[in-house]
Amino acid sequence: MNKDIFEGKWKEMRGQVKEWWGKLTDDELEQAAGNTEQIVGLLQQKYGYTREHAEEEFNRRIAGVKEAVAEKV
Repeated sequence: MNKDIFEGKWKEMRGQVKEWWGKLTDDELEQAAGNTEQIVGLLQQKYGYTREHAEEEFNRRIAGVKEAVAEKV
């Protein structure tokens, strides 16, 4: 799932993101508006992840969503 598709699907995925990373507030997720860089930054801030770890965690979760969508097609 590329960045543009993710940002376009943000409203649908926001609930899922909240389940994955419960420390992120609704306001923070609203402000991020699907911007992957902001989400990675929030993961660093809230969870103390390194930049690399935050990106890996984010990409792993998104890859799982991508696989689930591909299975439905």
